[in-house]
Amino acid sequence: MTLLVVASTGFAGSVMLLSQFRWFQYSSVRRRIAPYVPHGDVVPAGDPFSAESFLEVIGPLAQTAGGWISRLLGVEEDTSLRLHRIHSPLGIVEYRIRQFTWALTAFVIGTGIAIGLSLPAPLAIGTVIGAPCLAFVMIEHRLSRMSTDWQRRTVLELPVLVEQLGMLLDAGYSIGSSINRIAQRSNGVVAADLARVEARLQHGLTEVDALMEWSATVRVDAVDRLVEVLAIHAGAGNASELLNEEAKAIRNEAHRRLVSDIARRNQQVWIPVTTAALVPGTMLMSVPFIDAMTLFTQGTT
Repeated sequence: MTLLVVASTGFAGSVMLLSQFRWFQYSSVRRRIAPYVPHGDVVPAGDPFSAESFLEVIGPLAQTAGGWISRLLGVEEDTSLRLHRIHSPLGIVEYRIRQFTWALTAFVIGTGIAIGLSLPAPLAIGTVIGAPCLAFVMIEHRLSRMSTDWQRRTVLELPVLVEQLGMLLDAGYSIGSSINRIAQRSNGVVAADLARVEARLQHGLTEVDALMEWSATVRVDAVDRLVEVLAIHAGAGNASELLNEEAKAIRNEAHRRLVSDIARRNQQVWIPVTTAALVPGTMLMSVPFIDAMTLFTQGTT
């Protein structure tokens, strides 16, 4: 095993050393004709052993493997959609590379702990395998939690947004100017999404298409209904009454969800209380039961 590691390391080092010599490098057609064409027409290929080339190779592998592991963990929603929803500056490739980097770091730390503490074989294997898996799951769970929290905050902020839209539309503003005004003068997750909608409008999309992109990204039923109402307003007349009714419906839905959460938490409070009462009671009931079984056994013998 040691010989194999030394041979592999020596081979990799020799290749990287010899790659610096011109007679050893492979000269592609693109590189050979680069000096004879106008500047910018042909871009010379980069160093095949550079960090950028390594990321270009490892990135698609990390993306494919990360997606497969996420689906294995039960995460059905696309990772790139969740990153886009929370306005993350990372792309899917950068996110997967960072995720596997943390997993690799956890693997090295777990291996060091297993070797340093001389753990038993089962515990050592569990530490070495469990540490990177735990790091991967924690990062995936953090992204899912941030995505769910973004949707929850959208539902909570949406009634105020809908009422503001209704007032602005009644005042004579168009949908685009209303979105721009709310995005500039508000803060929160909905304002950030509307700023993105405004940017898409500046790119040439229609108001309805930009709003439908927002609805497809955030995936909230209340946003879907709001986009339908705004689409009606864009093609017909005044929709302020519909917006007011939609704001009331969103508030009622949020209120029902809050009451349901409170009731569920009240029920969860009784779980440790019931367990704490049943366990001692069961132990006390077992004493006469065991005594009766002992007397019965002695009587039969």
